[in-house]
Amino acid sequence: MNQSVALVIPLLDEEKALPALVEVVRGLVPQPDEVIAVDGGSSDGTRELVRGAGWHLLETAKGRAVQINAGVAASQSPLVCILHADTIPPADMVQVIRDTLEDNRIALASFTPLITGEKTRWFTSAHNFIKTWYAPLITRPHLFFRGVRLLFGDHAMFFRRVDFLAVGGCTPSDAVMEEADLCVKFARLGKIRMVPRIVRTSDRRIVAWGPLKANWIYFKVGILWALGLRERMARDYPDVR
Repeated sequence: MNQSVALVIPLLDEEKALPALVEVVRGLVPQPDEVIAVDGGSSDGTRELVRGAGWHLLETAKGRAVQINAGVAASQSPLVCILHADTIPPADMVQVIRDTLEDNRIALASFTPLITGEKTRWFTSAHNFIKTWYAPLITRPHLFFRGVRLLFGDHAMFFRRVDFLAVGGCTPSDAVMEEADLCVKFARLGKIRMVPRIVRTSDRRIVAWGPLKANWIYFKVGILWALGLRERMARDYPDVR
């Protein structure tokens, strides 16, 4: 029996990215059982686009960790995927989620992101792939050797709702790298796996910052996370829309 799947989409001023995602979600086969959009106080047309798509709209305080927690809590589905507005999943994502989580040894999983937009950003995509390995090796070696891998928001992470609630969800005060903390929590329950299926995520940060600066920021924020410098992380990783 196929378990139901919810997509939880944290949003803030995403009217530029949302139309493309709405069309892709409409074309998913099979369809998700729930699509929950969690808005953190948008000042543009984001909420109107969500209502037009027929998605369930929640409104919360700003902060992806808070928004993700609210969306998962509101879900009625046993399987949940966190999908960012600027990330385009494959048409069969729902079945991939179901098939992957049939393995009870896997506690947390994700897709493999490819950064695209003006062009395909092969170097940064490769760096982000390698970072899922070297970041925990450098920052949490004792956890790395227990199998911890760090997944990030553009990976479209998915998990069992009951497990998310059992580990306490995202740390509400996390403004950045909330997914990394979540990986550490989930590692107590089982394996963390990145499945070899592509999601296409926007290169808007690279367009805004340039490739070298973007990769330096990605690296620096990871080190700040390891050192527990949460306020610095938020300051050095500004929103780009």
